[in-house]
Amino acid sequence: MTTARPALDSELHELLADMPLMSQLNPEVLAQLRQLPSTPVESLLEHRQVERRDITVSAKDGARIGLSVLSPAQTDRTTPAPCVYWIHGGGMVMGDRFSQIDIPLEWLDRFGAVVVTVDYRLAPEATGTTLVDDCYQGLLWVAEHAAELGIDTARIVVAGASAGGGLAAGVTLLARDLGTPAIAAQVLICPMLDHRNATTSSRQYSGVPGVWTGEMNAFGWRAVLGDLTDQEIPPYVSPALADLSDLPTTYIDTGSAEVFRDEDTDYATRIWAAGGQAELHVWAGGCHGFDALFPQAQISATARRTRTDWLARLLSLPGKSGTVG
Repeated sequence: MTTARPALDSELHELLADMPLMSQLNPEVLAQLRQLPSTPVESLLEHRQVERRDITVSAKDGARIGLSVLSPAQTDRTTPAPCVYWIHGGGMVMGDRFSQIDIPLEWLDRFGAVVVTVDYRLAPEATGTTLVDDCYQGLLWVAEHAAELGIDTARIVVAGASAGGGLAAGVTLLARDLGTPAIAAQVLICPMLDHRNATTSSRQYSGVPGVWTGEMNAFGWRAVLGDLTDQEIPPYVSPALADLSDLPTTYIDTGSAEVFRDEDTDYATRIWAAGGQAELHVWAGGCHGFDALFPQAQISATARRTRTDWLARLLSLPGKSGTVG
């Protein structure tokens, strides 16, 4: 029997027709995908006045983790800048620190934000808490070097897309539980939050080719969980397992036509139930990652503008030091 599912936005449907889609992911296909060229960040930076600094920091186990700091090339700034700590997507098994970097670069343009992006280790080579710990160690470095970087520690935003959204949620939970650093907000873009992969939307988008399917999601989770049993899975790895009290204000968006729709909606609902503040957008007809894949689509432009407008309100709130820009 055919599973009923929300229809794709008509413009996205046309754009996806020209994109090779699959339903399954396996080690052989992953190896091929990892050989594809990475995001050409130079072309995104060439028309911007941006200073780039690449550094490495130590992970908990001593491994070296790459960070790139992208700062507006200004010499006349008198107040510290907001910071966006960006965590890339890729199902926890692929991608690099410049994946989807065009999204936070819009915030560098709009707010004069310093963007810091992290090259966490990938599954299946790294498993368990390694990925989220790598991201957290990078964030600690940012907070510790805030003065040197010209960052306002009261306006650090943790953000990510897909797997990066799930890792951003895990980092935010770690920061809450360990008491540092202070995070002003988390921006979770179609986040990968729940290893159980058992929602209605995960079933609706299984068995059909797509950008990210239920089967691909199961592969990604198996890769990162390794030998962990269900009882051993930390909430920092699968944030849907966590107590969601005392979190910073949260922005979540997702599409109605994607595998993560229901777990993302549930995450926002549980933040509200815990007394927290969350803004949730479910974009009708949006597939997974639509606004990163097809920024030219009308639905994508609207989603990106709405997210940026939310950040503008947040970063200019009374009580935040400095001013936007």
